[in-house]
Amino acid sequence: MAQFTTPTSRAREKAGGDEEATTELKLGEFQHVPTLTLSEARLLINAVMDHRKSQRAVTETETLVKTQDYLDVFARFKQKENIEAVERMLTAHEELELFERSQLGSLCCDSAEEAKTLIPSLGDKIGDAELQGLLDDITKLRNFVE
Repeated sequence: MAQFTTPTSRAREKAGGDEEATTELKLGEFQHVPTLTLSEARLLINAVMDHRKSQRAVTETETLVKTQDYLDVFARFKQKENIEAVERMLTAHEELELFERSQLGSLCCDSAEEAKTLIPSLGDKIGDAELQGLLDDITKLRNFVE
């Protein structure tokens, strides 16, 4: 006769999110939550770590180090002034969702077509010419030597 044992772990919960960033932006509970570009996240984490180091309360976990390494590679803007300028440009476009603004600031697309392909929810919210102008202005702030 077969004997069944009690499971040693609990049943896995099903993913509850309907979140998707397609032509219709569905972010669930995160729909209107402020978001950061990768450059802003890098600036924030570095500022917190500098403060903690000055207080001698530093615990650098593997996850933190990997996150910092990732942001060092993929953050498009390194100087605070440029990060703030990009944020001002993006904030001026109130027709865009917070998530879309952050994506534009992180991806730094070369063309309006590329931006609308990578961020499909942009759709008809902003015209191609206006979007291209915004992307060109953002690109001017990038320092490719950093």
